Amino acid sequence: MAAKTAPMGWNSWDCYGASVTEDIVRKNAEFMAQNLKQYGWEYIVVDIQWYEPNAKSHEYTPFTELCMDEYSRLIPAGNRFPSSAGGKGFAPLAEYVHSLGLKFGIHIMRGIPRQAVHGNTKILGTDRTAAQVAKTASICAWNTDMYGVDPHKEGAREYYDSIFQLYASWGVDFIKCDDIARELPHEEEELVMLSEALHNCGREMVLSLSPGPALLEKAELYKQVSNMWRITDDFWDKWELLYDMFSRAEKWCIHTGTGHWPDADMLPIGPILQDYDVNNRTKFTKDEQIAMMTLWSIFRSPLMIGGEMTGFDKFTVSLLTNERILAMHHNARDSHQVWRRVIDGNEYILWTASSAEDGRYIAVFNAGEKDGTVEIPMSDIEIYGRVSGTELWSGEEFAEIDKITAQVPSHGAKAYLVI
Repeated sequence: MAAKTAPMGWNSWDCYGASVTEDIVRKNAEFMAQNLKQYGWEYIVVDIQWYEPNAKSHEYTPFTELCMDEYSRLIPAGNRFPSSAGGKGFAPLAEYVHSLGLKFGIHIMRGIPRQAVHGNTKILGTDRTAAQVAKTASICAWNTDMYGVDPHKEGAREYYDSIFQLYASWGVDFIKCDDIARELPHEEEELVMLSEALHNCGREMVLSLSPGPALLEKAELYKQVSNMWRITDDFWDKWELLYDMFSRAEKWCIHTGTGHWPDADMLPIGPILQDYDVNNRTKFTKDEQIAMMTLWSIFRSPLMIGGEMTGFDKFTVSLLTNERILAMHHNARDSHQVWRRVIDGNEYILWTASSAEDGRYIAVFNAGEKDGTVEIPMSDIEIYGRVSGTELWSGEEFAEIDKITAQVPSHGAKAYLVI
């Protein structure tokens, strides 16, 4: 089964938008293999527009020329991914990532290229053509590359079968499919067909759905057809977006479990938006980054790094290599919010989860604008008696207490394992 635990990896979008190149991907894969792999980080994902030769930034070029094979399937742009030359596609890059002990992923858009439809090109495995399977009224609101595929038309399934057979031949382990999660129920049948093609391609791949916000009423469908789905639109380094994530996580937390993970989106940490300014770094404070990593971990969101890893400082690496926090991400069960309270002018948010190994996790967040202190009686999490435990970020241990007195900085968090 794919994604037995919430996936952990890196995605090129936050830093490079549509313009990432092969050398950048290789360097980030090398950094992960050397510094993060031993902590469970494993996916290297190339985001959108890898088939566009002239992609420059996070902006899209309307109706631009794309690289495509004779069967209407997008292929890597050779000037940006030189190892793909000669019809090799992403196979050489995937092989290199695999040689480092990591896994390789790509972003795709729902549908079939408009370029293929307008050229009426062939589809592998059928005498139908791109124009005959397209659903030309189904278009993405923010990207002009694709038309939808009509599941009721002959040749539609063969098209989706053919692209996933291609990805399997390249050695792809992770698919991020865009323009689909929040389009339901309008494009639900296309999602089901796409998922079936992926699961029948002969290679295990994680299926991630974007963009968000996903529809809560469709949670059971997402679980059946995919491994992770975005519960938010693009998440960036703004406190307002992080604050909003607490209410989203509260609603979605009951849907986390083996093989299916609500996705709070990427971690915009370290150097980001490098296509705009090489000096750009996350605008989150250190305390906000700790709060983000704590919430994502107790909630068990997938953890996908967004920054340029080769530019990480010691603090950023420490966020991603704290074994106690990562154990919470791996072992938390039945995670949920306990309460939200205003105390001495600050809003505090309390989460808890049981541990699959032993004990109970507790995370407390200070959403207020000043540092503060909050008391958490063990009875608030239905423990009646004294406990011992550890604060997970600092490693500080305590014994025989019946309440935690937490000093939490503004926009920060503390996390505990109590036994």
